[in-house]
Amino acid sequence: MNSKEELYLKYKFAKQMLETEINILIEEFIFKYGYNPVEHVKSRIKSEESIMKKLEKKDYDKTLDNVASHIHDAVGVRIVVSFLSDVYDIVSVIKKSKNLIIVGQKDYIKDPKDTGYISYHLNVLVPIYLEDKTISVEAEIQIRTIAMDFWASLDHKIQYKFPKEIPLDVKERMYENSLIIKELDKQMMHLNDTVNKYEKQ
Repeated sequence: MNSKEELYLKYKFAKQMLETEINILIEEFIFKYGYNPVEHVKSRIKSEESIMKKLEKKDYDKTLDNVASHIHDAVGVRIVVSFLSDVYDIVSVIKKSKNLIIVGQKDYIKDPKDTGYISYHLNVLVPIYLEDKTISVEAEIQIRTIAMDFWASLDHKIQYKFPKEIPLDVKERMYENSLIIKELDKQMMHLNDTVNKYEKQ
C-alpha cells in the first residue's frame, strides 16, 4: 500500500463514482415507475480516527495494508426510503447495475443484529478510472426506512458509549424498541398499500 494520501484519494474517487451511479439508478427508477421511493441519500468517507478504532476493535495493527484489507466500509452511502417494500426495490435496482459488483450482502431486516439493528447492507466494488489503470474500491451501501434510520442513529450513539460490551439490560431494551420500529414499518407499508388502492379506484 502506498501513502495515506493516495488511499484517501481513491476513497474520494470511489465516493464520487458511487454517488453518481446511485443517482442515475434512482432517476431511472423514478422515470420507469413514476414514483420516488427515496427520502434522502447521504454519503461519507470514514474519518481516520473511526477507521483506526475499527481496526483496534478487530485486533488488527493500525497499518495502511490492514485498512485496505479489513475495512470494508471506509466509503459509505446510506439510502433512506419511505416504506419497507421500497428497501427491497432499491436493493433490486442496485443489484442490476452493470457498473457495481456485489461482493457481500446482509439483510438485517430479516435477521437483525443482537442489539436489534435493522437495515439492508450491500458491499460493492466501485470501478475507479485512473490515468494508467482501472482499480476497484470496496464500499458499503445501507438501505433503510425513515424509522430504521431513526433507530440506527440512536443505536450508533449508544454503541460508542460502550466501546467494549453493551450491558445486557441495555441490549435487551434496544432490541425490544427495534421490534416496535419493525412493526411500525409494516403498519405504514400496509397503510400505503391501502392509500394506493383508493388512488386506483
